[in-house]
Formats: sequence, structure tokens, C-alpha cells
Amino acid sequence: MSRRPAPAVTPWRLTLVFGLLLAMFAALLGRVIYLQVLEVDGGRAFLQSQGAARAVRTAEIPAYRGLITDRRGQPLAVSTPVISLFADPAVLAGVEDLGPLATALEMPREELEERLARYAGKRFMYLRRHEVPAEARRILALRFPGVRGAREYRRFYPAGEVAAQLVGFTNTDGKGIAGLEMAYDEWLRGAPGKKQYIKDMKGEAIRDIGVIEEARPGRNLQLSMDLRLQYLQHAELQRAIALSGARAGSIVTLDAHTGEVLAMVNHPVYNPNNREGLVPGSTRNRAMTDVFEPGSTMKPLTLVAALESGRYSVDTVVDTSPGRIRVGRKVLPDPRNYGELTLARIIAKSSQVGITKVALELGREPIWDVFQRFGLGQPLGTGFPGESAGLLPNRPRWRQIEEVTLAFGYGLTASPLQLARAYSVFASGGILPQVSLLRRDPGEFTGERVLQPAIAREVRDVLHGVTAKDATGHLARVEGYAVGGKTGTVHKVGASGYLDNQYVALFAGMAPVEDPRFVTVVVLDRPQGDRYGGGAAAAPVFARVARGALRLLNVPPGDLLEAEEALALAGNLPGKLAGGGE
Repeated sequence: MSRRPAPAVTPWRLTLVFGLLLAMFAALLGRVIYLQVLEVDGGRAFLQSQGAARAVRTAEIPAYRGLITDRRGQPLAVSTPVISLFADPAVLAGVEDLGPLATALEMPREELEERLARYAGKRFMYLRRHEVPAEARRILALRFPGVRGAREYRRFYPAGEVAAQLVGFTNTDGKGIAGLEMAYDEWLRGAPGKKQYIKDMKGEAIRDIGVIEEARPGRNLQLSMDLRLQYLQHAELQRAIALSGARAGSIVTLDAHTGEVLAMVNHPVYNPNNREGLVPGSTRNRAMTDVFEPGSTMKPLTLVAALESGRYSVDTVVDTSPGRIRVGRKVLPDPRNYGELTLARIIAKSSQVGITKVALELGREPIWDVFQRFGLGQPLGTGFPGESAGLLPNRPRWRQIEEVTLAFGYGLTASPLQLARAYSVFASGGILPQVSLLRRDPGEFTGERVLQPAIAREVRDVLHGVTAKDATGHLARVEGYAVGGKTGTVHKVGASGYLDNQYVALFAGMAPVEDPRFVTVVVLDRPQGDRYGGGAAAAPVFARVARGALRLLNVPPGDLLEAEEALALAGNLPGKLAGGGE
């Protein structure tokens, strides 16, 4: 069998094959250059964007929230680094045995499985927020698929319940939602930064690329509060609540020369570091948000109207016999018939009859004008959330009884801080200060003159007489110092009018009276038992707070003999005072 010879390859075919191979190689090389080298749409930039979309992620760099400190730099709110643990439910659900992770998280395995089922189809769920870094790292060391940690900050309040209602608190995400944390949230919170990182197919971060934008920490906030005085007032208020059985209470202390709030405490209290089981209402800063009828603490302001009229002096005698007075259909009594009293002694004895006669003589307008000048019924302008302006009525028509009761503190409302601000006028020599919750620089004080200095001094002397041994405020006396103030006992208002057996006990005072350093207001809501009046329940609290404050502020004791002589000049007040005259 003969073999046929193979056909010869013609040159043009060979050339065609080599030409096709060369063209394919050139096309491939061109495609590689196009994709890897050339900066054109659909080229290298396209591949990079697609790769970045699949592997590069942007993470937030948390910003440090600014410190809140007292006037001496003691921390009241700080941010501590923590780690929040989170997971990808789609990845974690594929793990056969979740027991070790559940044990590390201190939760039943069934609960963890339930949470995973609840987040089925989603790619993110928190396992635990704000974990201590050491504990978080221990859990992350278990290397469960899809479980990761993110650095955050958690707010901590070193003073705890002592300054809770004033400082406020933040939510889990670090946003201020109460108190000064809320009022100055934008100032404190700063701005988070951004960084890029590369993740693997399991979603784990394998390498940081770099910082896109640095985090900007929040700014610090320095309060006017003195934490030493805050602790003192907190302890004394808790003691007063226990002794009197009061349902609630507040104490406020203002610097007499600057209008700065040196201390502000309330009851009930709460712990801002652990808000589980929080009782509604305990977070309220009652000293600024709650209002009450100030009662007899307004009588010194009515005295101002009398002195400014030119018809009265502190020595003007008023006959209060027979110990009661009728206004319309209402009879206003004193605890007993005091007979003839000077205006100074009317204030010291808190005589309703005496003040009523003065009010009827003066008329409503000058009294209302003094109340308005002293800031009653006006916002304090501190910026604190929920701050109350109180109420100073200005109706077109007044009944005579309404004009009279206004003169001794009924028919209007004020907060404890408003009352303290009003008494600051006497302490500062006639200046109504702009109240501040933040520390002021020396010389930054702002205020408005609303009273002549001579009248302010006269009223301070009268207030000193209220603390005489047999006057309504004798329990406010501080050994070694001359102090002054005024008691108040106000009926609570119910659905059908004033309640016979529920009271608010008040004391507003200053120390030392010759050159006041501070003004303090004590308010006890519904004290129980027989000692419910301002003189019995609130005045002793003022005495203990003032004693400690004078020591903390390094105020030297005055001359006891001079103090006793001043009390004697104010009037040797016979007989023990009791009842509604406070």
C-alpha cells in the first residue's frame, strides 16, 4: 500500500497563522496596558474602584467628649475608652456551637440564638455595648467568625448622684439628653474622624490604609459649682429629708457678688452611672424646673416697696391688734395678738396682719413693681433644659384679697433659684445678677441695679433680726457669724384648693450679713409631723449649710459680742413664735 505524501504548507498560510497569533498577542497586550496602565474610564480606575468596593471600608474614629469640671477643676463628667462588640448575623449563624461565645457574653445560649434569628437577613447586630477593653479583648480572642469590636467612649460621672440633676447624662451613643450634657451637647461632643481599612472575604479588618480625617475632641466645660460645697449640701439635704419625712427638696447657693451657682442639690436622687430601675422624676433638677408659692419669703420685698414709698421706715410702728384682720370675706390671723410692732419686727415675727395693713396702705402697684424688678416671673437665661420662669400675675382687674395675698407671697410662683436670685439683690447691695451655671472670669459679673444700696443694707439688718433668739428664724443662727434670712411656710395646692395638712417649708438667707458671700435657699416639700414650718424644718438646714460654706470659703468668724448687740438693736423679741406666721 503506497503512502500519500503530506500536502505542503504554502507560505501564505503560514504567514496568516503567524499574523493571527501576533494580532491576538498584541490585542492581549493592549488590553493589559489599557486595564493596568492607562488612566481612562473603564481602565485602571475602574478596576481599582471595583476592588475598593469589595475590600476597602471606611470606619469612624470616635471623638473624645469634653470634660465637665467644677470651678476648681474637679471632674464631674469624663469619657473613658470602651469597646462595643458586634457581629455579622449571617456569618455567626453558620457557627455550629455558640456555647463558648454565649458563656463569654454571660448570656444563655438560647438567648443568643434568639437574637441571631431576630436579625436574620441583616448584616449587623450589637452583642454588647461599652464593654471594658480587657473583657472585650478576651471575647474577641475566641475568634468567632463575624464577631468584631469597635472602639468607643463611655461617659462616667465621678460625683454620682451628688451632681446628677445639674450635670445630666448622655445616651448610649454619647449624645447629651439631660441637664448640662444636653444644653452644651454641641460644645462637648466634638467631631468624629474617618479612616480606611482593607477587609478580607470574612469581613475581618486585615490592614489600615490611613486616616482620611482626624477626630476633633470636644471642648471642656467648667461649671461655677464648688464640688466641696455640693457634697456638703447633698449630705445636709439627705439628712433633712430623713428627719422631716419630706417627699422632695432642693438647696441652692449663689455667690453674692458674681451670681454664680456654687451648689445646687435635689431630692429624690439617681445614679447617672447606673440608670437601671430609674424612678420617673428623679432626674428632674427641681431647683430650676419646679415652682412653688414663695409665701412669707416675699415679705422683705414688700418691705422694700414700703421703704421706697417714703411713708415708712424700719422703725415705723404698726398696730396689729387684735391679732387678725378681715379683707373682704377672708380673715387673716397672726398666731397671737402682737400689738404694736415696728416694720422690722413685723418681718421678724412674720406678722400677716402687719404686712396686710402695709399692703392696703401702699396698694398693689409698688409691690408688684418690686417683685418684677427682682426678677420674679422672668426667665433666668441660663440655658438649662426645662428652666422655669415662674409666674408673676399681671391681670387687668384684681380683687382686694388678691392684692393683699400677693404682698405675702401667695398667687405667684418661683423656683428655688429664682428666689435665691431675688435675695441676691439684698446681698449684693442692690444689684440683680445674671445667674450663671458656668464659672466666670474675674470682672465678668453682669447685673442690673434695681435697689438703692442704703435700702439693701436696711433690709439686710432686718433679715438679721429674723434670726434673733425668739424670732421665727432663730434656728438659722450660726455660732460666731451674723446671718440673716426669712422663713416661709406655704400650703400646698390640691384639686380643690389649698390643703390643710400639706406644706412647703422655706428658708432664704445669706451670710455673713454685714458683707454677704453667698445666698442660700432651702426648700422642703411636704415635711411631716409637727415641725413642718420654715423655721422648724428649713432654717436648721440653712444653718448647717452656711456653717460649712463659711468654713470652705475661709470666711473668718465675726465678733460674737457685736453680733449679739446687732440682734438686740433689731429688737428683743419676747415669746416663742409658732404656726402660720412663718
